Amino acid sequence: MDADVPGTVLKRERTRDAVLELIESRSPGDAIPSERALCSLLGVSRPTVRAAVDELVAAGLLVREHGRGMFVAPAKITQELVAGDRSLTVPQAAGAWSSRLLEFTTLQAGARVGRKLRMSPAAEIVYVARLRLVDGAPMAIEHLHIRAELVPGLSAQELESGDLYEHLRATHGVHVHEAVQAIEPTVVTRAEAKLLGVPELSPALLFERLTSDTSGRPVEYVHSLYRGDRYRIVSRLALGPAAEVAPDREGHHPGIPPGDFAHGDAITSSTRGDIQTGA
Repeated sequence: MDADVPGTVLKRERTRDAVLELIESRSPGDAIPSERALCSLLGVSRPTVRAAVDELVAAGLLVREHGRGMFVAPAKITQELVAGDRSLTVPQAAGAWSSRLLEFTTLQAGARVGRKLRMSPAAEIVYVARLRLVDGAPMAIEHLHIRAELVPGLSAQELESGDLYEHLRATHGVHVHEAVQAIEPTVVTRAEAKLLGVPELSPALLFERLTSDTSGRPVEYVHSLYRGDRYRIVSRLALGPAAEVAPDREGHHPGIPPGDFAHGDAITSSTRGDIQTGA
């Protein structure tokens, strides 16, 4: 990992991804390097490594054993909420949604994000971190990783207005088609708690989404952290046929920035845990 990459949010993000890369390359029960060794390997400070490890322990991906070290946690049990052969209607979350940009830069994808987007680790992505607010109150932190070749000239204003997919469609002819999204519980770190205005280790929901275009090419990888005290998931299960109703195009899709899929591109439910409504 490049220790000279600027930005506090980005440094934490890259450290977390590097440790995740180690976890994902091992099997449950395998040891990972000590925090001291990780500092040397990644070229970052002990507090930065400690924060990343604490987050991954709280998320159930790592296990600390006193006097022995750190180990990859047992694999999580995954349950599908909606059958994979059905398209998913996404209700909107209430409130007036807005964004505050935390970081906006272009950098190399790295191993983990490159694998998600099926591109070389050396290829460039646009990295964006933004704070999502509802009626002026912090609600979520979103980390976006977008293929840089798809968004030449992308501006911060486009992201803040939520027009990314419209920009891709109108300017570059890229039509998003499918979003595969997982949702799982976690807790917030000290830095995340400060941004969200909640106590450290407060409960949260982690959304992880991979969006592809009509040719099956990955377009963006996003992971978002939503406040557990202000956000909930409700599953709407279709038990039989119903009359078609024109979808409401206003509002915010949980885990998806306003403006995304605004022109009727399908969101399908081939996921481990699917996007539903927020409150």
